[in-house]
This record gives sequence, C-alpha cells and structure tokens, in this order.
Amino acid sequence: MSDNEPFFGLSPTHVLMATVGAAVFIAYLVPRIAFMRAASSSAILMILGLVIFTFIPGMPAALDPTVSPRIWEITSEIAVIVVLFATGLRIDNVGSWSRWRPTVRLLLIAMPLTIAALAFLGWALAGMTIAGAVLLGAVLSPTDPVLAGDVQVGPPLEGNEHPVRFTLTAEAGLNDGLAFPFVYLGLIIASEGADPSVWLLDWILFDGLYRITVGAAVGAFVGWLLGRSLFSTWGSSAIEKSGPGVLALGAVLLCYGIVEMVEGYGFIGVFTAGLICRRVQEKHHFHKRLHAFSEALAHALTAILLVLLGSILPALWPALDWRHALIGFGLLLVIRPLVGWLALLRTGMTSGDRLIVGFFGVRGIGSVYYVGYATGHMEFVNEDQLWALVAYTIFASALIHGSTSFLVDRHVSPWAGETAPADRPHSPRS
Repeated sequence: MSDNEPFFGLSPTHVLMATVGAAVFIAYLVPRIAFMRAASSSAILMILGLVIFTFIPGMPAALDPTVSPRIWEITSEIAVIVVLFATGLRIDNVGSWSRWRPTVRLLLIAMPLTIAALAFLGWALAGMTIAGAVLLGAVLSPTDPVLAGDVQVGPPLEGNEHPVRFTLTAEAGLNDGLAFPFVYLGLIIASEGADPSVWLLDWILFDGLYRITVGAAVGAFVGWLLGRSLFSTWGSSAIEKSGPGVLALGAVLLCYGIVEMVEGYGFIGVFTAGLICRRVQEKHHFHKRLHAFSEALAHALTAILLVLLGSILPALWPALDWRHALIGFGLLLVIRPLVGWLALLRTGMTSGDRLIVGFFGVRGIGSVYYVGYATGHMEFVNEDQLWALVAYTIFASALIHGSTSFLVDRHVSPWAGETAPADRPHSPRS
C-alpha cells in the first residue's frame, strides 16, 4: 500500500487526524494513570510520532523540514510566543536583584560559553562550516519554556517560588530571545564571510544592543498598556464578561507584531509584556484565566509539533554519526551542567541548587523555530546535520529531563512551608 493510498476507504488526512489525536491522548493520559501524577509527555509524543508514521498504513509522508522549513518555523514560533507570554504572567514575585542574579549570570556567562563550545565541536568534530557551527551553537543554546514546565514555577497566584524554579523559569523566558543575535551571526557569516572587520560593529550595535533594548522596552510598554486597559474600571467590568482566549491571543500577537515591526526581538518583547502586565495588578484573579488559556494553546501546538518531530527521526537518522551523538549528549550531560554550575558560583545558591539548575537545561521547541528560521532564509551546507542534531537533542532531552524532573520536587520539598534563603519571604512549590 502506498503512502497516499486510502486506508479502508479513508483519506490519508483522516488517518493523520485520528492517529495524531490518539497519540496526544495516550501521551497525556497514560503517564497520569501509570504514575498517579502529571509526568512529562514529550518523549512519549515523539516516540508515538515515530511509530504511527512508520507502521500505520495510509499515513501521509512525514513533513521533511529540510524541504519545507517554513511550516516548522511558523508553528513553533506561535507556540513559543504564546508560552513566553504565559511565562511572564506566571511569575508571582520579581523580587530583588539578588533573586535575578543567578538568571543574569546564566544568560551572560553560561549561554555564550554553551554557544562557543557547541560551535567549536560542530566545526572541529563534525566538520561543519564556520557558519553552520555558529548556527548550531545558537539554535541549541536556549533552554525551553514549553517543555521545561515541570521544573518551573507554577501558575499565577500559586506562590511557593523556590529560587531553583524561579531561575529556570526566568532563564527560559529570556534566553529564547537572546539566542537571536547569534542566529543572525551564523546567517551573516554564511552570507558575508568569516572576516569580522566586515560585520562585527554592525552586528554588535544593531543585532545585539538595538534589537534587545527595543524588544524589552516596547514589550514592557505594551504590557503596561495592556494591564492598564484590562484592570481599569471599565476594563475590569469587560473582562468579567469575556473569555480569556481572545484577549490572551490578541495581546500576544499585538505585542509580538509591534516589536518585530520596529525590528526588536519579539521573543523578548512578549515575555516582558507578560511580566509587566502582571505587575499592574499582581493579585487579580484574571491572570489565572489568561495564563490557563495561553498555556493550553501552547501545549496543544507543542504536542502536534512533537508528534511530527518524532515522525521525521527515521529520515534524519542517516545524517548522524557518533560525532553528532557526542555533541548532543555532550551538551546535555557535560557542557550545560558544567557551565551552568560555574556561572552560578557566588550567587548565594547552594551547591545543590547550582547542580539542579545546571542539569535541567531542557532543549525544545525554541530550537525548532531557530533552525527553521535560519534554513528558511538561507541554504546551509550542513542543513541536514543541523535538523538531525536538533531533533535528536530534543528527543534526548525529553527522555533525560522528563524522566528525572522528580528530582526538582525532591530537592525543593525540604523548603516547603519555610522561607527560601535566597529571597525572603518566599517558599518553593512542593
């Protein structure tokens, strides 16, 4: 039976809908029955995607990202911006500088070191071009706000924000946007060459300083306007009668579109918008409804993306060898834990806190967006390798971090009911 031949008289589209729906249903339901608690479904979704596209007759051909990167880019982009807005909303207390110090050090120290290490390994070990190696480091450097939900802070107004959870949440909220300058660096090197005298100043001033500053400033302004509108006298009356869905999605798209039009980084903008919107009235119950819808929408899009990502694993396998496996597992098990632990020295965190934060550098949908964006705008010599490494690193991260996320609960549970030492008065989510 060919890929496009109907199965029992049904079209491949209907077979696709039924099987993907079943995969999502099973992946989210079975862990909760088997473990009697919420558990990571990311790896299960990818495995089911691999199985259904390989063995179920009548399935259409898997969507090859090396041929159609634009579809992957757009879908992952929407998922990421929605969850970044929700991530900004869920932080109950921004606290003091001491609370943000670990996050800032992860962004300014751990992230550049991760990019440099991956770029070196891609060039020296995997034989990538300089542009491809830089792009590899950029797309795999950010941690993921979508797949790392199990180790982050809870929904709005829940409290119990342990410093470990807060740091992982704030890092994931910001580093997706901060990876963009390095993605542009890979594109610049591919188009203009590796001589920094040609592009370095423009890259620092425009792709670095200008776009980051504009993204944060415009996002904060839009978030403030949104909060003032929603929680004014007339706004409060209106939101009580309206559903959160249209408002949340409208706010995300509005902010992201405005920031991108003025050439700022939209990922930074939507996270900042959610963070500032929450500050206008921190205790308003409508934040829960906005967050719940945003997170549900992001999870739905992510689930479909993970099934599709699993479906392309067999096709990408030939592009990999032991060197690529070494890079992927090296990132998850050596590079990120080591640079994360080192970056957090002298931040007030205990050694155990630093180990947990360093280890849980979850990779996910943000990396899919970046490689889709880059390969959609320019053809790279190492394109197959880039997609394969990203897909298999996400799969490995889902397996490793999903199966060990209980360690965060065990680590923070001794603080339940007590104040967290790094930023009183705060206690962790148990």
